Amino acid sequence: MSEMDEEAPDVLCELENVQGLVDALTAVRWKRHQDAVIELSEHGIVLIVEESGCLQAKVYLKKELFVRYDYNAEGRPRFGVSLGLFVDCLNAFSVPGHSGVIQIQYPGPDMQLLLKSVDSLDASICAEIRTRIPDTVAWDYNFEPAGTNPLTFTVKSAALKEAIEDLEWPGSSIQITMEPDPPSVTLRAEGHGDLQIDFMYCANSELLIAFQCDHRASFKYKYKFLRASTSNMPSSVIKENRASKLSIGRGGMLKVQHLVSISKPTSHPYVDSAGYQQPGRIAHIEFFVKPEESED
Repeated sequence: MSEMDEEAPDVLCELENVQGLVDALTAVRWKRHQDAVIELSEHGIVLIVEESGCLQAKVYLKKELFVRYDYNAEGRPRFGVSLGLFVDCLNAFSVPGHSGVIQIQYPGPDMQLLLKSVDSLDASICAEIRTRIPDTVAWDYNFEPAGTNPLTFTVKSAALKEAIEDLEWPGSSIQITMEPDPPSVTLRAEGHGDLQIDFMYCANSELLIAFQCDHRASFKYKYKFLRASTSNMPSSVIKENRASKLSIGRGGMLKVQHLVSISKPTSHPYVDSAGYQQPGRIAHIEFFVKPEESED
């Protein structure tokens, strides 16, 4: 029996296309020095970052995203890591035009997060990232539907990002209003004057592509927190013309959801041991933004 079998790590997984993982993690990096909590489970890996109890983001990496996912822990181990350092290390494994395979292991001999390239015959890249015990437990966002029917809309990600950038006023807030008649979403900012952007929902809408609202709802959110949910949106999301879903929950809690490709189409797609081609792999990203104040 090998040493690896005798002392199996909590998780040992392999992922193709490192750049896809870099894109997903960069999407939730809204400042230079940022700490993250990583939670492991038999279902996959979740990375959590938050800011002053008002903004939280999660990256869900389900085990189906990996070409290999060996989980040996009991419970759900959690550890803290520098998000910037993690992204910088992953970038060292990303080669333009090459969808390499990276091995991720936790813990190492000194409780490190270990990264290793596994598909090169000429050379191997290894990295060790120091981890720590998380200082705090992530706050409970407690997202619940606002009433019996959900308040949600789906808009093209590029249009959402552009709208939020256009509404910038230092220290300002953005008011999001949903109206059932006529079906519409309004984003409004106030500063030295005011600026308003309307998304109208209709059968031929190319921007607002889904809409559910049975009563008027209006909430304000700090601009810096709302902007963080789109500021580092990967270029792949824009190129693939993806859409983002926004939901308003009880008390005005805003949930913003993006989808990021982890496995991009290649001329030699990965085929598993049974001979089935793996479908496109998607990382789910969620932002939770607490409202500044409510008009309802």
